[in-house]
Amino acid sequence: MIRVRQIKVPVLKDSPEYLQKKVAQKLQIPFSEIEDIKINKKSLDARDKKQIYFVYEIDLEVKNAELMEKKWNSEDILVVLNEEYQMAQSGNEELLNRIVVVGSGPAGLFTAYMLAWAGYKPLVIERGKKVEERSIDVEDFWQTGKLNVNSNVQFGEGGAGTFSDGKLNTLVKDKRHLGKKVLEILVECGAPAEIMYEYNPHIGTDILRKVVVNMRKKIIEMGGEIRYQTQLTDLVIKNGKLEQIIVNDNEKIACNVLVLAIGHSARDTFYMLKEHDLAMINKPFAVGIRIMHKQEDINVNQFGKYAKFLGNASYKVTYTTKEKRGVYSFCMCPGGYVVNASSEQKRLAINGMSYYKRDSGIANSAIVITVSPEDYPDYLLAGVEFQRDLEAKVWGLCQGKIPVQLWQDFKMNRKSQRIGEIMPKMKGNYELANLRGILPDFMVQALLEAIPEFGKKIKVFDADDVVLAAIESRTSSPIRIIRDDSYESNVKGIYPCGEGAGYAGGITTSAIDGIQVAENIIKRFKRP
Repeated sequence: MIRVRQIKVPVLKDSPEYLQKKVAQKLQIPFSEIEDIKINKKSLDARDKKQIYFVYEIDLEVKNAELMEKKWNSEDILVVLNEEYQMAQSGNEELLNRIVVVGSGPAGLFTAYMLAWAGYKPLVIERGKKVEERSIDVEDFWQTGKLNVNSNVQFGEGGAGTFSDGKLNTLVKDKRHLGKKVLEILVECGAPAEIMYEYNPHIGTDILRKVVVNMRKKIIEMGGEIRYQTQLTDLVIKNGKLEQIIVNDNEKIACNVLVLAIGHSARDTFYMLKEHDLAMINKPFAVGIRIMHKQEDINVNQFGKYAKFLGNASYKVTYTTKEKRGVYSFCMCPGGYVVNASSEQKRLAINGMSYYKRDSGIANSAIVITVSPEDYPDYLLAGVEFQRDLEAKVWGLCQGKIPVQLWQDFKMNRKSQRIGEIMPKMKGNYELANLRGILPDFMVQALLEAIPEFGKKIKVFDADDVVLAAIESRTSSPIRIIRDDSYESNVKGIYPCGEGAGYAGGITTSAIDGIQVAENIIKRFKRP
């Protein structure tokens, strides 16, 4: 296969015919000599607003290989060998019991999928409900404020990513094509085919829910089993090795291989693991607010005169304060909603969510500030308590409603009395408030310093009627469960995995980590 890179196509000329012409020109051969052409990558070059380009990377075959030998000296034209994912070979150690995967978020689902694909027939236990039933509980919570602590935006089939924008971009280096395998599985389960090559690919919460259902069906078809409303509540460990797990406080399951894909919000599980001396450390994370703008304004700023020809724009901003604290955008949702993502009674957390069409008319993004272990007391899980304390204060400010404030009022340290031209798009009830009354001073000062700087890059960013909402507290896990080079913890038989264990950040990296955990188990144990 031949890969041709850096094919620049002006936005207004983008078409299959024009792209084919440009490929043939770059190869200096007639297009009739090209066959099996497909897009490998498609990105956007919007650095110059006067002329924005799509930049393609194309894979193809040619009818006459000899014709191409003279053309391979270009750094943008190269021969590509097989990029298919290769499954690990099974090991020799006997499995004493069925492999159990805790959690059915991206990390847990992909671990289970790969184990089932390899013939290991895993058991998945999920504290929440099936995604169809979970969606009903979440919608009811947004309407009534009645929280089901085991079936919400954080807990249930599909994990926290189910009620998000469904972004699939990752900065992980992927020499073994694990990310490609993740995307292939998602497409097989109903995701749009363009996620295989689009820049900033996303699925959207509506399509992602269907993909999760299809992944479940495939896992079961391959011999796996999934039990819902089944929470890991304790472990039985002897001589440093796992022997049993206890679910729902009373049922014992023999288990010597346990994958902990518990998610970043499984705080009660963190405390249980601490009691069993599972090796863990506090790690940095970030907390902040959500900021809302008119999507049209963001589009014009990012794309200029081409805004009407391109989809809704995203952005990424970063800043370092005078106190050397990082402030950055996180989980930006074009055409999305701010959602109440709480999972504990009398504690409030928010997140961003978009449907596939991204058509709410409002852009939102978290603007978060880095938090390090130096910012809270020096004991294990103090970061969890830091998050919990913030969420409790935010919940108390408006008695469970999402507190919102205009940027002008935030600067003036006063409660907002009205909404301006930017109408918040939210899932869950909200109320006007003064956020400065409950945010730590370092957060307030960082936002006051950073947002005007972001306004220099994106003209509308610091407009007076921009809407802020609190609190974005679940950007990542505040702990890391230590594992060795074979992905096993200090308690033998336990494999920490994904975002909750501190090894991923988002759908794709969590899924990749799930595949890697599955590989290490497969390489060690025989098929049952």
